[in-house]
Amino acid sequence: MADSIMYQEDCYVILEPDRPEQFLSEAELLEKLKDILQQQEELPRDLQKFNSLEEQAQHLLETSCEFNVSPSQYLQWYVTRLEKR
Repeated sequence: MADSIMYQEDCYVILEPDRPEQFLSEAELLEKLKDILQQQEELPRDLQKFNSLEEQAQHLLETSCEFNVSPSQYLQWYVTRLEKR
């Protein structure tokens, strides 16, 4: 049986071209995703079925770890757990 700690999330590390990595909480990442989605002229087909920006961002967060903003821009995110020792 898997240890339940595997499913606990502290934060996300965010990777973008030409920028240092960032650590964001889930709420902060959702806001970032909403901002990016709001600026898109055309959304991927799997996001078009959702009526609200909140639902689109939540679906993206739960089912992906990368979003292509433009041909040369992308956003990647990975869950990470930060521990102080």
